[in-house]
Amino acid sequence: MMESGKVYFRDNFLSSGETDITDEREWKVGSLDLHSMFGSGITVRDASGREIVKGKFPVFSNTWTISDHMDRELGRLKAKLTFFAKRFVYVSVSGQELYIESPAFSNEYEVKTAEGSTAAHFRKISGMFSAGAFELVNDSNFPMEELIAVVMGVHAIRKRQQSTAAT
Repeated sequence: MMESGKVYFRDNFLSSGETDITDEREWKVGSLDLHSMFGSGITVRDASGREIVKGKFPVFSNTWTISDHMDRELGRLKAKLTFFAKRFVYVSVSGQELYIESPAFSNEYEVKTAEGSTAAHFRKISGMFSAGAFELVNDSNFPMEELIAVVMGVHAIRKRQQSTAAT
């Protein structure tokens, strides 16, 4: 299991294949498998390649579902309708809620608990024409792998919103 702290991971340009998850020293601590450029499912693996968590959109759903390696649901991520900010809520099966928010034109997100304390924050750190790279700082008791799946869920929901707005 990855420890709390800071990790970096990347979305492939074509949104398929496997990329490394690294720590601040650039040591590989896991990997992120982006299943297909036509789908949006992901698998987070530990450094030994063992599957830890998965994230995906169920058929005909805009809710990102996160499950463990045995397909037991861990939680669900949904977008909240807003005009001047990007807002999401993640509800774990244990009932814990995380509120994720970013100003309208920002690539930085704050993750807060229901009590209002900061659980994590993440930001997109790549250039306009390269694949999305993310920095995630976990200050919570949520497993890092689960938060990586949440970040990729936010990214997948944003991609869907942008493609819908473009049509």
